[in-house]
Amino acid sequence: MPFEITYQTAFAAAHAILLPDGSLEPVHGHNWSVAVTVAAPELDAIETVMDFHDLERIVQGITASWHNRDLNDCPPFADAGRTDRHGLAISPTAERVAEHLGTAVAAQLPAHTRLVGVTVGEAPGCTATYRPER
Repeated sequence: MPFEITYQTAFAAAHAILLPDGSLEPVHGHNWSVAVTVAAPELDAIETVMDFHDLERIVQGITASWHNRDLNDCPPFADAGRTDRHGLAISPTAERVAEHLGTAVAAQLPAHTRLVGVTVGEAPGCTATYRPER
């Protein structure tokens, strides 16, 4: 798709990763950076992929419930019994945060747009990107 826009934001949250032995690493915090990219094959009636403010509202509507919280206590990571395709509990890794955010954003986008990807950073130089399969 020839046109893309990216909205960037940040939120502060703690997390503890589920380790292979089933234990949790110590809870620690990050200032999580977020970049959400959306594309469209053509511009809309006002010559945009979509309004930046609409994309901002979508992203903020999802991340607001995580701000200044422990992600382990927030859905979808706190959902009892939720597991990945290997049967493991879903841990709030940067990869899973990006995936959940991307899936939730994609479900709210205008019909003529699609999610290109979501990049989440938990520390400078440490990012994870989710790109939905086409």
